[in-house]
Amino acid sequence: QVQLVESGGGLVQAGGSLRLSCAASGTIFSINTMGWYRQAPGKQRELVATITSGGSTEYADSMKGRFTISRDGAKNTIYLQMNSLKPEDTAVYYCNAKISPSRFSSYFAWGQGTQVTVSS
Repeated sequence: QVQLVESGGGLVQAGGSLRLSCAASGTIFSINTMGWYRQAPGKQRELVATITSGGSTEYADSMKGRFTISRDGAKNTIYLQMNSLKPEDTAVYYCNAKISPSRFSSYFAWGQGTQVTVSS
């Protein structure tokens, strides 16, 4: 079993910044892609950003230039630096990771989510 624990959410004014963290722990042989998704009330969960074990990143268009995803492989942790936050960034942010508990299997794990609220 693997746990993904997010932290760093909170309330911030528009234009402000927050830094989210997600740490993976448990039975881990390796972790491939990790990423952040978000879900606003009444909307579907959407991609925010992903990062591979090699450091390649992808961002949703609306986050490019404002959000930065990074990874500490030694700590099985990813971060999301969010700048120039807008009220429409308000959502629950979820961490996701493709976990390999052994050389022969893999699965996707989700964190419990952390609330980000941006006030206007």
